Amino acid sequence: MVCSIVPPYILRRLAAQGSPRFSAVARAAREALLHVGAVHAARTSAPTAPAGIRQLEPSPVNRSVFDAKSGESLPGQVVRKEGDAATGDPAVDEAYDGLGHTHSLYADAFGRNSIDGLGMPLKATVHFGRMYDNAFWDGQQMVFGDGDGEVFERFTRSLSVIGHELAHGVTQFSAGLAYRNQAGAINESVSDVFGALVEQYFRKQTAAEASWLIGEGLFTPQVEGSALRSMKAPGTAYDDDVLGKDPQPDSMDSYVRTRSDNGGVHINSGIPNRAFCLVAQTLGGNAWDAPGQIWYETLTGGSLSTATTFTAFAKATAATAKELFGEESAEHDAVRGAWETVKVKL
Repeated sequence: MVCSIVPPYILRRLAAQGSPRFSAVARAAREALLHVGAVHAARTSAPTAPAGIRQLEPSPVNRSVFDAKSGESLPGQVVRKEGDAATGDPAVDEAYDGLGHTHSLYADAFGRNSIDGLGMPLKATVHFGRMYDNAFWDGQQMVFGDGDGEVFERFTRSLSVIGHELAHGVTQFSAGLAYRNQAGAINESVSDVFGALVEQYFRKQTAAEASWLIGEGLFTPQVEGSALRSMKAPGTAYDDDVLGKDPQPDSMDSYVRTRSDNGGVHINSGIPNRAFCLVAQTLGGNAWDAPGQIWYETLTGGSLSTATTFTAFAKATAATAKELFGEESAEHDAVRGAWETVKVKL
């Protein structure tokens, strides 16, 4: 079962390519599909910490980046530790910086002490596998492939990808949302939300200025597409002869019922993604302020079951907005309005 940043429907499409030009791409996609089952087992079986962990004085970031040297043994050889100078290897330095930017968002905006809330050191391995078309969180650390060079660039290029995968760790150590069906789509959506917020916080972009794209910069120039997903307009991130068209729905009117992709966790995440984006755009300003606070408190507050549905999550975010800002607040109205727009009943 697939739970890395690249949706399985993209990998399956690439794996089925029969053109000699894409033979290496097809092989890389097949290898990625075979590998992600182990990633799923690591993520879903990893222990979770008590919900609601928050420390007012987060500890300084503690990063280590490793080089797998095109192998698959983790973590690999350490190549940069906290405080070390840049190495000149783009993958190493992008991973190092991305870990730091993610830590900064959680510490500064939410008062969280690293991914687990307890000061967890942040680790990343780069140059994983040969032409590996994915990036993932394995329950303990980040892992990045270099891409196939034809469809995908190296996966450290996108800060939203780094933030996305580390957010799976936050969910692991707080809500522990199951990685299947609607709970899995919320799991994926929460990672997109905080992946986008990491990027926006680093760039100091308002909700209006942000692209709301997840995985921007991953595609090579040969691909007709801007990113893996668009939170603002699900279903529009790419439309390419090789990849096909982005299949994400933007409301429950086009919800995808499927057994593949763990019950559509990557496909249907577009619905709650758009809801968050609508809240942020309605309120204006910085999305990591009120909108991010509402989603963060909902995720870590202990009210979500592991099998949370879209409706239950929507009600929980509305309850959080009411608690934080009041029933008559613009924040509460924005949350309710966003879920109504994407046709999720409250």
